[in-house]
Amino acid sequence: MRYRHGEAEPRIHPSAVVADTAVVSGEVRIGAGCRIAHGAVITAEGGPVDLGEHVIVMENAVLRSTRRHPLTIGDHSLIGPLAAITGATVDREVFIATGARIFNGAVIGRGSEVRIDAVVHLRTVLEAGSTVPIGWVAVGDPAQLFPPGAHEEIWAVQRELDFAGTVFGIDATTTERPFMVELTERYARSLGAHADDVRLD
Repeated sequence: MRYRHGEAEPRIHPSAVVADTAVVSGEVRIGAGCRIAHGAVITAEGGPVDLGEHVIVMENAVLRSTRRHPLTIGDHSLIGPLAAITGATVDREVFIATGARIFNGAVIGRGSEVRIDAVVHLRTVLEAGSTVPIGWVAVGDPAQLFPPGAHEEIWAVQRELDFAGTVFGIDATTTERPFMVELTERYARSLGAHADDVRLD
């Protein structure tokens, strides 16, 4: 299913194959030879999404941009089932495995692997050829790798990356209202822009 979001419509190369149950919304470009499987969602939320050539997006993966963070996926990359990528730059020949999550402002170097259920946190930079092991967390610039149980060590690096400001544009230290009230109301207004989307097929 393709949707116009605002004035922007998806641009899909004639040689790409997009499953009928996939959703492609807004300023999305899908390059030659791409394959988008059933249930995948590719949505431009204010910034562009650009998939290079021969990118494979598997079932139920979610790819989205934001106003401040476009999303780019380089040629010959594979995004596994249930993976989620928001506003990142993914270079060529990258493997993003099942259930992996990559957050706003992250940069994934060429030929890297983010394995099953691994996380690349916001504003984290993986050098070319990096591997994030199954279930591990990469955080920081340059990336540091931590096992999933290392919460205190992860938080020590993540705290400085300003999740609330980077993802939601909120200064958690100065908001006068409760943080979650501010966050959900702002985010709901942003997502409300989809109320006027137009289905194209």
